[in-house]
Amino acid sequence: MNFLNEITHRYPDAISFAPGRPYDGFFETEQIFTYLRRYLDHLEAGGASPAEIRSALFQYGPTSGQIRELIADSLRKDENIHVPAESVVVTVGCQEAMFLAVRALMSDPDDVLLVSSPCYVGITGAARLLDVEVRAVEEGEKGFRCADLEAALLAERARGRRPRAFYVIPDHSNPSGTTMPLSTRQELLDLAERHDILILEDSPYRMVSPGGQLPTLKSLDHARRVVHLGSYSKTLFPGARVGFVVADQTVVDGAGGSGLLADELTKIKSMVTVNTSPVSQAVTAGMLLSVDGRTSELNTRTAAYYGDAMRVTLREFERNFPEDERAALGVRWNEPSGGFFLAVDVPFEADNTALVRSAEEFGVIWTPMSYFYPGGGGSTSLRLSVSYLSHREIEEGIERLARFVTSR
Repeated sequence: MNFLNEITHRYPDAISFAPGRPYDGFFETEQIFTYLRRYLDHLEAGGASPAEIRSALFQYGPTSGQIRELIADSLRKDENIHVPAESVVVTVGCQEAMFLAVRALMSDPDDVLLVSSPCYVGITGAARLLDVEVRAVEEGEKGFRCADLEAALLAERARGRRPRAFYVIPDHSNPSGTTMPLSTRQELLDLAERHDILILEDSPYRMVSPGGQLPTLKSLDHARRVVHLGSYSKTLFPGARVGFVVADQTVVDGAGGSGLLADELTKIKSMVTVNTSPVSQAVTAGMLLSVDGRTSELNTRTAAYYGDAMRVTLREFERNFPEDERAALGVRWNEPSGGFFLAVDVPFEADNTALVRSAEEFGVIWTPMSYFYPGGGGSTSLRLSVSYLSHREIEEGIERLARFVTSR
């Protein structure tokens, strides 16, 4: 990330397909005050005294979060995920949710975290900080296959290792943009129960993608095999850094007592960030209250915009790489149905050196896919993010990218 930021600042006139962040055109400064007021009115209507309302904004607040009930309600309405508020922990973005989950689940030197590869670097970074071994399960041309996960599980156990969890982004994944079919989701849940592992489901792009979405793994989870990692950074307010984790699994301590996994995550969080900003929670809560918990309603316009951005990108690829030309060059790309990202195969090493040349000579920035392969790979592929650019910038950017690829 530091290298990409450096490249972006060094070449400010380049069009950058690197940032995976929301489009700035949707934000209005005054909205912050409107949503904050909406939450304060909610507290007052619920009987909170002026002192309690003041404390809800200015004091630390509970480690597990003060808007858990609203998040649980929203998950029920948006995603058909029915969990008690006590199983929700509000986190500082989804990154903290990943960190807490890995720390709670990986307690033994022989524990292993399995990840679908290519993989979001946040989870592998968290594992690295915690000295947790990561085993990559490579996606095929058609995406993730349960047979490959099962083979990896058995191989790790044969080595004397203990696979504890599998991390995956089922919907419009970062970085590849792939979506897991419904049949594979059901097969994965069966596999997790059969092999006694947990699934870390990270799915931040559903509400900002057009059309109907497949059920989340958590909504299909009847055996409590899924720990659901969530974020409002893509859907509501990136700068608030409010995420959450749903951990409704029962755990037993050394003394034989039982409780929720969420309680264990809360204990760890109390030693990491203490709590999530009450002001950030308050604004996020006001946004949820404004649509009765249905974040899909707040994202109707954004989902349409991002869907159009992806369609513009794919159209420009078709225009700049006619079928016979791209076959001769060896250029291929996938066609995600939503999300922010797509993957492009090119006929050369898409490394940092190539990226610098692309930015310097052609004015276009992308992300090497090799960054996202913890086990190695992706050396001739690149990731494009279409979320942060206007449609006109996308058109110009793909033209520049085509000139760069052709030059190589």
